Formats: sequence, structure tokens, C-alpha cells
Amino acid sequence: MPELPEVETMVRGIRSHIEGRKLVAVERCPCKCRPLLLEPKLPAIRRRTLGQAVQSVTRRAKRVVIEMTGGDAFVIEPRMTGLVLLSDPPDVEHLRIVWRFEGVQAFNAVWFWDRRGLGTVRLLNSEELAALRDLGQLGRDALDMTADDWREVCQKTRRPIKVALLDQKLVAGIGNLYASEILHRAKISPFQPAEDLRPAELRRLATAVREVLEDAIRNEGSTLGDGTYRNALNESGSYQNAHRVYARHDERCPTCQRETILRTVQAQRSTFYCPNCQQQRMIR
Repeated sequence: MPELPEVETMVRGIRSHIEGRKLVAVERCPCKCRPLLLEPKLPAIRRRTLGQAVQSVTRRAKRVVIEMTGGDAFVIEPRMTGLVLLSDPPDVEHLRIVWRFEGVQAFNAVWFWDRRGLGTVRLLNSEELAALRDLGQLGRDALDMTADDWREVCQKTRRPIKVALLDQKLVAGIGNLYASEILHRAKISPFQPAEDLRPAELRRLATAVREVLEDAIRNEGSTLGDGTYRNALNESGSYQNAHRVYARHDERCPTCQRETILRTVQAQRSTFYCPNCQQQRMIR
């Protein structure tokens, strides 16, 4: 499922091909599956955006943001199985939305593909987009967080740190896969209450977040066994080859070579960790 590195890869994949280009069509693709959420309706979207150029393509947490010169912005949330593509979708049956651009270049359209139909596409005006950016709905972007920021965030909750990392209102962009990888690199137990993290642990957490996410972006994300995630050119990411704990339960820990990676469930999500590298401290 797309998380921050995968969405950042989508953004970088389409940015150079559509920035500055005029939008000439927005269409729903023929699809017999569950329809995804598209707001507002197509006539309003076309009235507000056709004939305008793409001003910028950016990321906000796990969302792709395509800003138009008129001030409106398409906000695409891939969620579980959504992909933003320039070509070669995994299949045509699950193509949902297409944006077509003026001129003849290597790629003249952007497609939103979603097997399960859980993704969303919204057109926001400038005020609505500002509210999204001003942290009205989301916490600060994970890649922008310092150790001091993490201290402030963690002081807000006694939930286990793994569960806190998944709360997008606390910090935006970290999903289940990278939460396990981050905590392993930081040598922090996923069960440690967030409020009880020590200064040294907060510094390790801040470093691990940046290192894991930036490594994953350089490797264009993680394509897991189901093959769902693909980059903008329908190519696999490669960061799955660097996973230390995620989906490696019952294997020997590659970091300490002493213990076996364990799997448990926290907040209805799988957590993977090494009981040796990530020992939980007793709180007095």
C-alpha cells in the first residue's frame, strides 16, 4: 500500500511531464468495479480546471497534490491500492480517472488506477488547500520533524510508539510498513509508551525516520509480494530488498543475528520487531 516514499516517488515520476502543461480533458474511465470518490462532480471539475496549466506537483503526507494556475488543486489520495501512472497500468479494468494534456510529448496523460476503489480524488479551492497545508487535518510531515518536534508529539500520548506513528493527526506520512522499519533502526520497542521516550531515543527516532524514508524514496518505494505498488512508469520499487523486519517474522534478525523477528498485532495492524534489538524498558 502506498506510504510516504511511494507517494513521493509518484510525485517525482509525473512532475517533469506535466508541470507547465495545459489540461484539456478530465474523464472517468470505463470501470465496472466499485466507483471511487470524486468530488465535486465532473462538470464542475471541468468548468474549474480545463484550459488551465499545471502550476506544481507536490506531496502532502500520503497525497499527491496537482495545483492548477487558477488556484484550484487536485488532491489524490491513493490509500490501499491506488497508483498515479504515466503509462502501462497493471490492467485497464481498474483505471479510474485520466487527465489529458495539450501537446505531443513522451507522456500526454496521467492515469489514476485503483484495484479496490478506496482512493479519493478531490478538487480543492485555495482556501481548502490552505487548510490542508496548515495542519488542520494532518500533523507535520514526517520528513520535516526534528527531535524536538518528536518530543512535543510524543508528549501528547501514552499509546505505544508504533501506534502513535500511524496517527496522521500527530505526524503525517508514516504507514505501517515504515513504522516497523523505523523503530527497528532506532532500537525502540514498538510497545514503549510514546510519552516515556527518553531524549536519546527521540534523537534516534528522528534520525531513523529521515534515513528510512529517504532510503525508500531513493529506491522508489517498496513493492511487496502482491505486486500492487508500482511507480509512475509501472516499474517495481526496490526498497523491499532492504527491509530489516517487515514481513520477516520467524527469520533471524539481520541486525543482531541473535533473535528471531516476531510478529504481533497493534491497533489491528501487524507489527514486526526484534526482541533483542528493541527491548522494552520498564517504566518505574
